[in-house]
Amino acid sequence: MIRFDGVGVTYADAPVPALRDVDLHVAEGELCLVVGPTGAGKSTLLQAASGLVPHFTGGTLTGRVTVDGRDTRTHAPRDLADVVGVVLQRPAAGFVTDTVEEELAYGMEQLGVPAATMRKRVEEVLDLLGLAALRARPLADLSGGEQQRVAIGAVLASHPRVLVLDEPTSALDPSAADDVLSALTRLVHDLGMTVLLAEHRLERVVQYADHVVLLDADGSARDGEPAHVLAASPVAPPIVELGRLAGWSPLPLSVRDARRLAPALRTRLADAADAQQRHDQGRRAVRAAGTARRADPTRHLPLLQGAAVEVRHGRTVAVRDVDVAVRPGEVVALMGRNGAGKSSLLWALHGAGQRSGGRVALSDGTDPARLAPHELRRHVALVPQEPQSLLYLPTVADECVAGDRQAGAPAGTTAGLLADLAGAVDPGSHPRDLSEGQRLALVLAVQLAAGPGVLLLDEPTRGFDYAAKARLARALSSHADAGGGVLLSSHDVEFVAECAHRVVVLADGDVVADGDAREVLVASPTFAPQVARILHPVELLTVAEVARALGRST
Repeated sequence: MIRFDGVGVTYADAPVPALRDVDLHVAEGELCLVVGPTGAGKSTLLQAASGLVPHFTGGTLTGRVTVDGRDTRTHAPRDLADVVGVVLQRPAAGFVTDTVEEELAYGMEQLGVPAATMRKRVEEVLDLLGLAALRARPLADLSGGEQQRVAIGAVLASHPRVLVLDEPTSALDPSAADDVLSALTRLVHDLGMTVLLAEHRLERVVQYADHVVLLDADGSARDGEPAHVLAASPVAPPIVELGRLAGWSPLPLSVRDARRLAPALRTRLADAADAQQRHDQGRRAVRAAGTARRADPTRHLPLLQGAAVEVRHGRTVAVRDVDVAVRPGEVVALMGRNGAGKSSLLWALHGAGQRSGGRVALSDGTDPARLAPHELRRHVALVPQEPQSLLYLPTVADECVAGDRQAGAPAGTTAGLLADLAGAVDPGSHPRDLSEGQRLALVLAVQLAAGPGVLLLDEPTRGFDYAAKARLARALSSHADAGGGVLLSSHDVEFVAECAHRVVVLADGDVVADGDAREVLVASPTFAPQVARILHPVELLTVAEVARALGRST
C-alpha cells in the first residue's frame, strides 16, 4: 500500500539529509509504527508518505514514494486525498471550521460525499472517539487532547484507505489514548485500513503494531517485526527496557505478556525489598534526628500558592475551588483526563491567565497577576502546550541571544541550556523548522535562563523521545534541588513516575487526589506506569528503580 524505494529528502540549506536511502514497504491492513530519536526524520517520512514532501515542504526528494500505486511526485496531496488521511503534530493548526460537528463534516464536503452519508459517518465517528458530548462545542474552547481527537475523527470520517498520524496520542490522557488506539486497531483488523504512525510514547502503542520502522539519527531506516527491531533499538518503552534487564526472550510488548514472565523477578525484588527494609530499620532514628537538625523551616513555605482558585470560560467552570501549593525543592505533577482543567489552573496560577475567583500568591504575598511581564518571568515562568507561540525570531541563535538579554543572563546561557535539553541543534535553523521536541526545548531554555523560582509546564514531553525526557527530568530535578519549584501538567505517566515528588489529580475542575507520587500512581489503574503494572504488588515505578533494587545499572 505504501512503498519507499531508495528515498532521500534534503531540505534547503540543511547540512545533511533528513532521510537517506529509505527502502520500506507497508502492506495493506497493517499498523506500522515509526520510531526514532527526536529530530531523526519521523515527521519527514510521514509527510513523504502523504505527498506533503516535497509539494508543500520544499526540499529535494530522491527515489520514489508510491501510495496505492500513485507516485507522490506526480500526485499532489489533493490528488491523494481520497486515499490518504493525515493528522500532523499540531492538529488545531489544520482546523478550518468553528465547531466539532462542522469540522468532522468538512473533509467529506470537499470530497463530494452525499449529505445522508455524511450525517451517518459523523454520528459513527462521534461514538467511535467519544466526542458526542462535544458535538456543538467551539473548537477553540476544547482542550488540546479534545482537539486531537476531533482532528483524528475528521480524517476517519472521510474513510481513507491509508491513515498517517504524527504523535496521535501526545495530548491524550491514558484512557483516551487507549480508546483511540483501540479504535484504530479495529479499523485495521476489521476494515483493512493501513496506518502509518509515529509516536514517542511507545509504551502506549507497541502492543498494537504489526511492523516497526526505526529511523537512526542519520536519517537511515531499518524495519521488521516489533520485538526484533525494538530489542536493539536505542529508543524503547519501559516494558522493553525491563525485559532487557530481566533477560526475557522474546521480549514482551504488552503488560499481560510481561506479567506472565515476571513471577521470578517479583520474588527477587520482594526479597531485596525485605532485606533493604531490615537494613534501614536500625538507621532511621539517626537519620531522622540529623534531618531535623538540618531542616530549614523556609523550605516548607510555598513559592507559589493558590487558594479556592476558580476559572470560568463562559458558562463552563473549568477550575472549581482548588487549593494547590508548590514548595521549594518540589516537582508536582497535575494529572487528569482531557478537559479536567489542568491548563486553566496553570494559567491562573501563572498570573497571565483568567482567574474568576480565589487567591494566588508568591512566597512574599504578591499576586503574580500584578507583576509586569519582565518581573513575572523571574518569579514564575510558563511553558504552554503550544510553545511555538513564544518564538518570533528567524533563527535559533537569535532566540538564544534574545533569551539571554531579556533574562539579564550571561551570554551563552540559553544556548547552553538548550544543548543540555536537546543536544546539538543547528543555531542557524528557523524555529519552525525544528522538530516539536526541539522547539519545546528551545522555549524551556529561554524560560530557564531567567532563573524563575517556579516553573510551570503544560504537557512538556510532547515530541520528546526517552533520552530527551531523561534530560528534561534531570533539568527539573536540578531546578528543584537548587530551591526552585516545578508544577507540570502531563498525561505522560512514565515521565511523572520518573521525576515527580507529588501528584495532584483533577476531575471536572476539582482536586480528587493530592499526595505522594508513588502512592497516587500505584493506586490508580489509569495512571500507573508500565513497571508498576507488571510488578504489582511490588511498588516500583521505573526500570531504574528495579535496577537499583537488584544492584544493577541501567
